Amino acid sequence: MKNKIKIHRAIKEVTQMQLAEIIGVSRQTISAIEKNKYVPSTVLALKLAKFFEISVEEVFQLTAEDL
Repeated sequence: MKNKIKIHRAIKEVTQMQLAEIIGVSRQTISAIEKNKYVPSTVLALKLAKFFEISVEEVFQLTAEDL
């Protein structure tokens, strides 16, 4: 699974730390998600999408490996 969190953070002009505090996770969690080293829970994915005011599918996309 790939994601566009870093892109949407840049659009909203928030740091990993700021996003982490808003969402309620550690900065390391945001970093790991951005590097595709951690797959977030459904709740966390929904929180991120809500913060960015976009759909979950606009933040996270399945890759061919996921299918």
